[in-house]
Amino acid sequence: MPVVRDLRVLLRLRNFRRLLTVRILSQSADGVYQVALAAHVVFSPEKQASAGAIASAMAVLLLPYSLIGPFAGVLLDRWPRRQVFLYGNLLRATLACCTALLILGSAPDWLFYASALCVTAVNRFVLAGLSAALPRVVDRDLLVLANSLSPTAGTLAATAGGGLAFAVRLALSDSDAAVVLLGAGLYLASALASLSLASGLLGPDQAESHLRLRAALTTTARGLRHGLHHLAERRNAARALAAMTVIRFCYGALTVMVLMLCRYAWTDNDSDGLALLGLAVGVSGAGFFTAAVLTPWAAGRLGRFRWMVVCAAAAAVLEPALGLWFRPAPMLVAAFVLGLVTQGAKIATDTVVQTAVDDSFRGRVFSLYDVLFNVAFVGAAAASALLLPADGRSATVVIGVALLYALTAVMLWRWSRTD
Repeated sequence: MPVVRDLRVLLRLRNFRRLLTVRILSQSADGVYQVALAAHVVFSPEKQASAGAIASAMAVLLLPYSLIGPFAGVLLDRWPRRQVFLYGNLLRATLACCTALLILGSAPDWLFYASALCVTAVNRFVLAGLSAALPRVVDRDLLVLANSLSPTAGTLAATAGGGLAFAVRLALSDSDAAVVLLGAGLYLASALASLSLASGLLGPDQAESHLRLRAALTTTARGLRHGLHHLAERRNAARALAAMTVIRFCYGALTVMVLMLCRYAWTDNDSDGLALLGLAVGVSGAGFFTAAVLTPWAAGRLGRFRWMVVCAAAAAVLEPALGLWFRPAPMLVAAFVLGLVTQGAKIATDTVVQTAVDDSFRGRVFSLYDVLFNVAFVGAAAASALLLPADGRSATVVIGVALLYALTAVMLWRWSRTD
C-alpha cells in the first residue's frame, strides 16, 4: 500500500523519529494531567459540577491563553525550538509536582486552578513549537503524511495517557495526586528526549534567535500585526483556520454534553461515569487513528479543502442521526465519527498552513492557531452551559452543532475551487 510505503520512508528519518518521540511523551503527559484535573473537578464525590461549573473551569484553564498565544508566537520565532521543548517540559514537570501537593493539601480551588493554569500556559509554547518545527525534519513532499502521523500520534498518545490516568484513578481511591505525579514523570521524559535533537536543527531561520526576553516582549505587538498581515495574504491558510475553528467549536460543545451525560444521565455513581467517559475518549482516539491512515490518501485524491468538505458534511449528517438518541451505544459511534472528521480536518489544515506560511512566521501563525482552538473550545463550553439541562440531554445543542457543520461544509466547498 502507498501509505504504508510512505510511512516507512518517513520513519526512516532519524530526526523526525526524535521529534515524534518528544511529542508523544509530552502529549501523553498532557493526557494524564488533563484527566487528573477533570476527574478532580468533575468526578470527585464531594463536587456536584454543573455545565456552568465545567465551563468556568475550562475558561480558567484555557481562555487566558488568548493573551499568552501571541507572545508565544513572537518568542518561538526567536528562541531555538529545541530549547523550548527542553526547558518547557522541565518547567511543566516541576509545576505538576506543585499541583499534586496542592491536591494532597486540600488547597483552595483558586490556588489549584492557578497551578493548573501555569502548566497549560507552557503547553502553548511546546505544541506550537512542535508544529512549527515539523517542516525542518521532513521534505515538502512528505509533509502531508508527516502531518497525519505526527499530530495524530500525539493525540493518540494523549488519549493513551488519559486512559492510563483513568485506570490508575479507578484502581486506587483518592489517587488524583498520584496521577498528576505520573504526568510530571512523563514531562521529564519528554524534556530528556529533546536532548537527542541538535539545538539549531529545528530553527527558526533567523540570525537573532537569542533575543533577550524584554526585547522580544517589546516587539510583540509589531510581530503579531506582521503575523496577521502575513496570514491575511495567504488566503487558503486563513480560510482553513476559520473552518477548523468552527469544527473545534462543535467538537467542544459535544464534549461537554457527553461529559454531563456520563456524569448524570447514564450512570448512578462517579466511578461508572468516569469509566464510561474513558471509553468515549478511547473510541474518539480510534477515530483519530483512522483519520491518520485515511487522510493522506483522501487529501491526495480530493485535495485538502475537498477532504475537509467531506469531513464537515459527514459530521453534519451523522452527528444528529446518532446523537439525538442520547444513548451510550450510538453516542460512542458518534464519538468515533467525530474523532475521525475532526482530526482529518485538522491534518489538512495543518498542512495548508505549513505550506502557505513562511518559516519565519510559522511560530506566530501556529500560536494564533492555538489561540483560536482555545477560544473556540471555551466558547463552546459557555454556549453549552446556557443550553444544556442538568443531565446533558439537549436536542437544541445536537441540531445546532449539525447546522454549524453543514454551513462549514458549504463554505469549504466554495473555497475548494482554489485549493
